[in-house]
Amino acid sequence: MSFRFNDIDHIQLAAPKGKEKEAREFFCGILRMEEIEKPVALKTNGGAWFKSGNVQIHVGIEEPFSPSKKAHPAFKIENLEGLKQHLTKHKILFIEDHLLPGANRIHIHDPFGNRIELLEWKPSR
Repeated sequence: MSFRFNDIDHIQLAAPKGKEKEAREFFCGILRMEEIEKPVALKTNGGAWFKSGNVQIHVGIEEPFSPSKKAHPAFKIENLEGLKQHLTKHKILFIEDHLLPGANRIHIHDPFGNRIELLEWKPSR
């Protein structure tokens, strides 16, 4: 039987217990994502879910908590320069990375220290 992967349903990031407010401030307030309702059966676990377009980030509670420093999601962005200006305005630090040929990309960290890659592919010549 053959099969294939078509898309990513969601990305799970971890956060310390009781940090849902900070997650909402960052993912909704800074990254302009929309919070989506968690299924009733999962609400008791804490955390929060966010969406933008076809991208979902599920922030789950992990105890003991340890942020992902190397492992990370990478999101394709339209108008990375505009996003960099927006992040600067909100005092969100980012690291520019020019090591991937054909891509403009930066790395940021969520309020819990998880690494997130944001990239925009350069048009082909």
